[in-house]
Amino acid sequence: MPKETAGKRRLRKPRIPKAKYVFVTGGVVSSLGKGITSASLGLLLKQRGYRVTILKCDPYLNVDPGTMSPYQHGEVYVTDDGAETDLDLGHYERFIDISMSKLNNVTSGQIYERVLQKERDGDYLGGTVQVIPHVTDEIIERIGDLPRSTQKPEVVIIEVGGTVGDIESLPFLEAFRQFFLKAGPRNVVFLHVTLLPFIAASNEVKTKPTQHSVYRLREIGLQPNIIVARTEKPITKEVREKIGLFTNVPTKDVFAARDAETIYEVPLMLEKEGLAKSVLQKFGMKDKAPDLKQWKERVDRIKKPSGVVNIAVCGKYVSLQDAYKSIGEAFIHSGSLLDTKVNVSWVDSEKVESEGAEKMLSQYDGLLVAPGFGIRGSEGKIEAIRWARENKVPFFGICLGMQMAVVEFARNVAGLKRANSTEFARTSQPVIDLMVDQRNVRQKGGTMRLGAWACHLKPGTRSLEAYGNELIRERHRHRYEFNNKYRDKLVKAGLVVSGTNPDADLVEMIELKDHPWFVGCQFHPELKSRLTTPHPLFVNFVKASMAFRANRDAKK
Repeated sequence: MPKETAGKRRLRKPRIPKAKYVFVTGGVVSSLGKGITSASLGLLLKQRGYRVTILKCDPYLNVDPGTMSPYQHGEVYVTDDGAETDLDLGHYERFIDISMSKLNNVTSGQIYERVLQKERDGDYLGGTVQVIPHVTDEIIERIGDLPRSTQKPEVVIIEVGGTVGDIESLPFLEAFRQFFLKAGPRNVVFLHVTLLPFIAASNEVKTKPTQHSVYRLREIGLQPNIIVARTEKPITKEVREKIGLFTNVPTKDVFAARDAETIYEVPLMLEKEGLAKSVLQKFGMKDKAPDLKQWKERVDRIKKPSGVVNIAVCGKYVSLQDAYKSIGEAFIHSGSLLDTKVNVSWVDSEKVESEGAEKMLSQYDGLLVAPGFGIRGSEGKIEAIRWARENKVPFFGICLGMQMAVVEFARNVAGLKRANSTEFARTSQPVIDLMVDQRNVRQKGGTMRLGAWACHLKPGTRSLEAYGNELIRERHRHRYEFNNKYRDKLVKAGLVVSGTNPDADLVEMIELKDHPWFVGCQFHPELKSRLTTPHPLFVNFVKASMAFRANRDAKK
């Protein structure tokens, strides 16, 4: 048992670092847009010159989403430092254009894991371990980690997942209540996102669900300062007054969040509503005119593009587009830069297996083969890649998409008929194989090759042309890799290894010379794309697809 003095020193009450804190909660139903609201507020404050960061608190008991099914959770978003996080961090990065880290996402699983480890280490000196104060103190400590980090934000926005009333989120909400007592009213704002349903039969917007949601929030000791009401219809002054009356929120702090054509329009709508101005007033901070000129220009191009291009994304999780959330957003970013509407069609790779690539893909101007895990649909991806290669259709392969491009090339060009990935089958020609440092790994969570790794680009390649820089850093999430034992044979057959990791000589990018645009990458470029700075690989792929469409139209 540790000495009592040492234990007391380690377990001192968490201190609240100097900063301003916005706590974002949600009510009535899930998927209201708390993440977009948080990201929009972050953008509006950042464009006023304030340093901002965002923390996502996920109530589930998984340590992180890395082992969760995409059908349940959607995409796993990976940060530069290798954290597997909630997809909302992607929205945060895309809106406020700063790199998040492991500090920007915390789950109940992480909190309880930390508390239990302290108990095992004897840090609690034999005391009974309880939700209050031990779990809540740990949550408060995690919130305080961000202002103490190198980010040094002036404003920290904290979003909690789920809906008020969920049993899983109660420890977080209790921690927020305690945090408010410690930090003081001038340093904390509670923002509640809720739903105003429209009842067509009576032609009315109903406020009762919002009233009940705020009632539940106040019941556990939290009084919202601001209401952001999701609504498909405009709300009148009378409706705002009614919400304010029954929620104890001033009418001027009840804001409408109308349905928008694009999520990137939401910050502009909330700016017109005066959301950021209200937050700053409550903090006693100076309001400034935000610089939103470029943002507005890109939104206008999204809403009213001059051109159009049709892209097929071939994958196995296409029934839930959140599984490929960042890919879809990267296409929006590229289209906004190129003033072109990128129509994305999500094509099931299993259907390509059964119905053929020609039938499924012939109407598209470009093909992206998406990331994923497992054998299901893999042969459909290989067939789709063969079709794109032979028909000179622009092709872009990401992670597993690149690996399947290597398998297709090995089988159909290099003559390695039994080529495959050892992820899918035992094969005598494993052109894709488990990485050496993964062979003794048994634990699934957080053990892949994760985070940003360096890649050196080969001169004279499309990859270098796209980036304009020979040394890049991109984010990874994989266990399998190009097998260097087959590298010389494949290169001799015409495969171009255009990017390699300079430390381990791992193949990071491949392409073909005798093709308009055929590029594969082991990393996930979609994770670094932003509305104002679209990823160069996506931009170049869309350009190539536009050229393919123009050439095809000219021949008609």
